[in-house]
Amino acid sequence: MSVDAVTRARSTRRILRLALPPARRLWVGVAFGALSAGSAVALLAVSAWLITRASEQPSLIYVSMAVVGVRAFALGRAFFRYLERLAGHDAAFRQLAVIRSELFARLVPVAPDGLGDTRRGDLLTNLADDVDELQNQSLRVVQPLVTSGVVALVSVIGVFLLLPEAGVVLLLTLLAAFVVGTAVNRWLSGRAERGIAPLRAALNDSILDLVSNLDVLTAFGALPSAQQRVTDAGARLTSALRSRAAGVGLTGAVVSVLAGSATALALAVGVPAFAGSRLDAPTLAVVALLPLAVFEVFGMVPLALGARRQVRASAERLAAAAPDEPPAGIPVDRAHPVGLSAGRVPTVELHDLSARWPGEDGDVLTGVSLRLEPGERVVLSGPTGAGKTALAHVLTRFLDYEGRFAIDGVEARAARQDDVRTVIGLSEQQPYLFDSDVRQNLLFARDTATDDELLDVLRRVGLAEWVQERGGLDARVGERGALVSGGQAQRIALARAILADFAVLIVDEPSANVDAGIGDQVVRDILTTAAEDGRTVLLISHTPVPDELVTRRMRLEEGRLVG
Repeated sequence: MSVDAVTRARSTRRILRLALPPARRLWVGVAFGALSAGSAVALLAVSAWLITRASEQPSLIYVSMAVVGVRAFALGRAFFRYLERLAGHDAAFRQLAVIRSELFARLVPVAPDGLGDTRRGDLLTNLADDVDELQNQSLRVVQPLVTSGVVALVSVIGVFLLLPEAGVVLLLTLLAAFVVGTAVNRWLSGRAERGIAPLRAALNDSILDLVSNLDVLTAFGALPSAQQRVTDAGARLTSALRSRAAGVGLTGAVVSVLAGSATALALAVGVPAFAGSRLDAPTLAVVALLPLAVFEVFGMVPLALGARRQVRASAERLAAAAPDEPPAGIPVDRAHPVGLSAGRVPTVELHDLSARWPGEDGDVLTGVSLRLEPGERVVLSGPTGAGKTALAHVLTRFLDYEGRFAIDGVEARAARQDDVRTVIGLSEQQPYLFDSDVRQNLLFARDTATDDELLDVLRRVGLAEWVQERGGLDARVGERGALVSGGQAQRIALARAILADFAVLIVDEPSANVDAGIGDQVVRDILTTAAEDGRTVLLISHTPVPDELVTRRMRLEEGRLVG
């Protein structure tokens, strides 16, 4: 087994342990479940004894306790079942919050570069469906297995005390039900249960692609093929769910057949014992009918093992999405980080720096050396794939590096990543806008800003009139900024950067998705605003930038600075 496989298996086991609620909550639900199942078995046993004994027409005093027992066990079965559901689900739902917090805590350090080719639909399934599936670790795996095991063991001992041969028969048929039922369930449902989570992710991903790119798909006539992908993904998921349902149904049938066999065999050994006066008629009824109730409880065992496969598949997917250790190339904070100086624009220096994307063999940056002085406005150009975005991600500590990267003489590795990102900010090529209003999209950068401060910063980036025309700060921007143009999105991103007060601002291709005229104005506004504030700007751009707006130009080719 490879090192990655061992690490993945260890992470999967950790997630499965994390899915279990604390013992004080888990065992309350298990105890109520055992009491409910025990009441069901006791109800049938007492009822069988009562009916048979009543047919002998004894004095009422001999059956009154049994009458009370029937009523008590009937009420207890429903009462304890309710408490078991209440306690079990409360514990499982509380634990889901812990799991989600843990998952987010592990995803944040590796995002965005450590997520690799993970698609949005797949990640959505991880965060929603796979985490929800983990609640079944306690509800459909641990609780049924423990409850069934306890009730079956007590029942076998009880029957053995009444008639040893019948106890052995019950034990053997229960073992047969376990082996055959598990084998049948695994044969019919095993592959489907392991495949449900990735198939659901594929369906979510195809739906997201369709909905998010509906306009483009329609414009290029690709909508039918996208709709067909959704249909095909849905059909594959439906087929897997049907296979699982077929396995559950056939498993139940096998258990029912063996329950009937247990009753027949109990009669086969009980009738001679009755004829030999080793037990009376009411006891014979109990010995013969008790297996039916026991098998009803024990039938959960094969299904619990099937649920365990599905839970484990979800845990494996979560372990792959959020590993215990970030992949190579993703920075990790040191145990005792060094602080960075605040309140000043620092000098940023790189010397013989190299970096590579996670999972890649070759370096995307090689031997890069540069120095950004306070207040400089530097344009970085270069062909696509030259490593410009990689350099931006190194500077903002999304990507690890070899060599030297210092901020005012402090090695970036020695500082907390969050501290570096409060000094060096990144405005990406496609800034993300939340499906909310303008106010919330700006408060994301500084949540203490007042409306006057927000309006002032919008004025500085040239959006004052636009905001007034749209009704003020309450104007909606739509999902991922669907209601604003590319240039307006870039200006909102610039407003965020000003509010966040980054001393060093990296702007990645601000004119890439807008018209040439608007793009030139956006670039001019970015550099002019930076000059007013005295902040350092590294502008990554393919388009020409007027000389009077910049202090220096550099070019990156094949991961190396050439000018």
